[in-house]
Amino acid sequence: MTSPTAASTPTLESHAIGADAASAVAATLKALADPLRLRMLSAVSTSAGGEVTVGDLATLTEVSQPTVSHHLRVLRESGLLAADRRGTSVWYRVEPAYRGALSTLLDRFAPAAVGSSEAPRPAALADAEPALDHLAASLAERFPATPRGECVRVVRESYTALLRRGGDPTHLVPLTEQFARQRIIDAERAHALETALAEAGGPEAGASRTPQVLFVCVANAGRSQLAAALLRHHAGDRVAVRSAGSAPAPDVHATVRTLLAELGDAGAAEEVDDVTRFYPKPLTDDAVRAADVVVTMGCGDVCPVLPGTRYEDWPVGDPALASPSGVAAIRDELDRRVRGLLADLLPA
Repeated sequence: MTSPTAASTPTLESHAIGADAASAVAATLKALADPLRLRMLSAVSTSAGGEVTVGDLATLTEVSQPTVSHHLRVLRESGLLAADRRGTSVWYRVEPAYRGALSTLLDRFAPAAVGSSEAPRPAALADAEPALDHLAASLAERFPATPRGECVRVVRESYTALLRRGGDPTHLVPLTEQFARQRIIDAERAHALETALAEAGGPEAGASRTPQVLFVCVANAGRSQLAAALLRHHAGDRVAVRSAGSAPAPDVHATVRTLLAELGDAGAAEEVDDVTRFYPKPLTDDAVRAADVVVTMGCGDVCPVLPGTRYEDWPVGDPALASPSGVAAIRDELDRRVRGLLADLLPA
């Protein structure tokens, strides 16, 4: 006879995915387990119109057309892709039910699988307290409109957020100063804007100020960094530029860092010195509240939606996963979109 204690003890079975569900997931993962199919899916999911032709997909490889057709058939039979014929062309698009899952796969899982490195752990918060207290006091002097206690809170939160991100701890304190300074500026700007809107009763209250654009992707290590640098390059100080990530990586991707260096970006609004010039940083509510335009690339669902803020979603591939020619194409696509946004923000 089974004792009451044994009967009430949860078994491992109660924690495992069901057998039928596991079979269904495994079948889908098997369809994904091919490099060319993953490239096809990434190309379709990040294309400007959300769909591409079979001819476009054939350019991703030198294999024969029948081989390309075979891979597309596997993706269709697994339910990942849908297709329809228009005239002489067949167009492929990601099935709506899989869009969010593919975004997670390409924007989070894939970069982690491509390269993860163990970095030395930075000093814990208690060990860094003297330096952080000094930073808070310095920021309180530079921003007298922000109470000293608020400066302390922002500095400690910024340090903890960057600590959690991982990466090389060497420059963690300078990065904390830069990130905390940016957050205070954004918070003061957001407060001033909300006050002006309340007093004027309409969006025209802030029409004369410098527009601010926030670029957001998952890791803040590729697309959002490059888009921000391109906008700074073209706009100079006519536009305030920010970038952030919903799950920031330890560092900017090496390929993107090379492109950022080529841009120069000598007048970057966020630049303090070479150490803090480009670094992944977490998305904050104040950054969204202070922005006139929020551009998302692969993470629109995590960004707060605020009234009066313009939102755009740019379906652009991840340079961290692209070939050299793909990285160049992504840069050109971002440059085209940035120029269009700038012309819209500053038509004169």
